[in-house]
Amino acid sequence: MTQGGAARRTVLGAAVLAAGAGMAGLGAGSAHAAEPAEAAGSAEAAGSGQARQGGGYKDLPVPLVIGHRGASGYRPEHTLGSYALALDLGADVVEQDLVPTRDGHLVCRHENEIGGTTDVADHPEFASRRTTKTVDGVAVTGWFTEDFTLAELKTLRAKERIPALRQRNTLYDGRWEVPTFEEVLRWADREGKRRGKRVWLHVETKHPSYFRSLGLGLEEPLARLLRRYGRDGRNAPVFLQSFEPSSIQRLARLVAAPRVVLLGAANTRPWDFEQAGDPRTVADLVKPAGLKWIAGFAQGIGPTLDLIVPRDAAGRLGTPTTLVKDAHAQGLVLHPYTARNENNFLPAEYRKGTDPAAYGDAFGAFRTYFEQGIDGIFTDHPDTGLLAAEAFRPGRGR
Repeated sequence: MTQGGAARRTVLGAAVLAAGAGMAGLGAGSAHAAEPAEAAGSAEAAGSGQARQGGGYKDLPVPLVIGHRGASGYRPEHTLGSYALALDLGADVVEQDLVPTRDGHLVCRHENEIGGTTDVADHPEFASRRTTKTVDGVAVTGWFTEDFTLAELKTLRAKERIPALRQRNTLYDGRWEVPTFEEVLRWADREGKRRGKRVWLHVETKHPSYFRSLGLGLEEPLARLLRRYGRDGRNAPVFLQSFEPSSIQRLARLVAAPRVVLLGAANTRPWDFEQAGDPRTVADLVKPAGLKWIAGFAQGIGPTLDLIVPRDAAGRLGTPTTLVKDAHAQGLVLHPYTARNENNFLPAEYRKGTDPAAYGDAFGAFRTYFEQGIDGIFTDHPDTGLLAAEAFRPGRGR
């Protein structure tokens, strides 16, 4: 989630070398989110002046390069080191995923289970906290942020989530702690002043219905922080995202910042739909009627790349769908996820060799997705994404 140009490529090359590597609202036609009066005006009255400078999301480069959990192809995800590197590599926007602590602080982790992304297993004082929980209908065993106070979480250190594929990233294991979202907001303001441009964030509420059932609702504390740091207005440098439409509807009543509904596999249902008995699947939401409904309370969608260009049983790309055209017809931007360089994640025709950790033809894959007319893309490798995106930005030759 950041900005680029010719001057950036000099820094880019050096950086790459350095890297080394409410349920009633769910029914169709509901929650037509008029911008709340409190939210629309509050950014002008509170928070950082630097955060409020500049235009809104429509003024960002297209296609956007969104640093997925930072620059997670090169550093352990959701650390200040990963976020900073994403900016250094040219990301237009940097993503955060939010989960709560037991005492209600919002911290940046992809999941509330932290056994795979921290050294918690090495802390004997927390051995008894290991447990099995059912999160969104799935049994998960490990350690969970909602069982730790912030002070306890701050004794842990972050580590690489997929070391088998990203062994070089393990060099940075233990280097950074788990950041709070408030720390990220302060960091973004500092970096914006230092770099002379606003730092855009793409912020996801994780498992919001699950956490609300525990008395740890995410949206209200998130909105308070956004207001405090001047990122709650319609032109605020932030996107708010969730796989649960009701979370986005709730945020629409609290703040005016741009909002994105995330969409998984076509045959799945959002968890809040499961709980509310809403029979619609993602396949229904990507139809024109579903997109029109989303456009009533959001400004964009974040579909899996397979919803734009499906893969066949062999992992090769098939015929593109009409999702880009249909979403644009409703005024929605598209920020699909997730592009990566490694063979393990690439479509079969873009893989090179048999090593899943080796890089394939990532530029070929990016080109295919950008040719569909998407407005941005989440990527673990912002440098690759930027170089691929620049050929599709206005004024640059292809």
